Amino acid sequence: MILDERFESEQLDRSVWVPWYLPHWSSRSQSAATYEVGGGELRLSIPADQPLWAEGVHETPLRVSGIQSANYSGPVGSTVGGQPFLTDQPVREEQGEFWGYTPVYGDLEIRMRGTITPRSMIAFWLSGIETAPELSGEICVMEVFGTDPQAIGMGLHRFRDPRLTEDWGTVTRAIDVSAFHTYGVQWRPGSLVFTVDGEVVKRVGQAPNYPVQLEIAVFDFPDRAHLVGGATPVPELVVSHVKHRPAA
Repeated sequence: MILDERFESEQLDRSVWVPWYLPHWSSRSQSAATYEVGGGELRLSIPADQPLWAEGVHETPLRVSGIQSANYSGPVGSTVGGQPFLTDQPVREEQGEFWGYTPVYGDLEIRMRGTITPRSMIAFWLSGIETAPELSGEICVMEVFGTDPQAIGMGLHRFRDPRLTEDWGTVTRAIDVSAFHTYGVQWRPGSLVFTVDGEVVKRVGQAPNYPVQLEIAVFDFPDRAHLVGGATPVPELVVSHVKHRPAA
């Protein structure tokens, strides 16, 4: 399969994406993204009145606008669901199976820019589909917090996959994240090569060997409001393309 998403339609391609962030731990209504699409861009934002995600469950208040390329959970009350943040976390809203785009290996890249402050962040990552707990490794292609916008987080999170070893860190690049840049990973059996604007910046000598879902999101942390003066800022993430090419 090949993905060449350029967001030229005025509607999100619902054969590939859903506009929620991990709704099984919250609900579709609380996790619904604020977004616009068309003219060659996806624009994710978090207005001041957007609901908290997983309110009363997540340890700190959190708001998210994101899209993801798969969705799945067990029934309400079960612990079957991807990316839990608590031990034995129960599903709050059951999700049917949706496998929009779940590649294994290949070259992936995203061209994006973000408007963030010390209370927000942007990210693009590939998470194991977790139909079993061990299928949970995550390839973090990029994440940037507004507290240190030139420190690009990338690498591998093992989570519940016992075959992997944690290998994640930040790479400092003298770039302006409010301008468009291209972030990518070359994913092969046993290796990950991360790039920024085509330049190799990190290598990891291991990799998941199972399907992943693509996740793109902007986050707001209301408990960090004291770090920003004035009116509540509106974090924004603008994406011009997402590409995947299978490995040769």
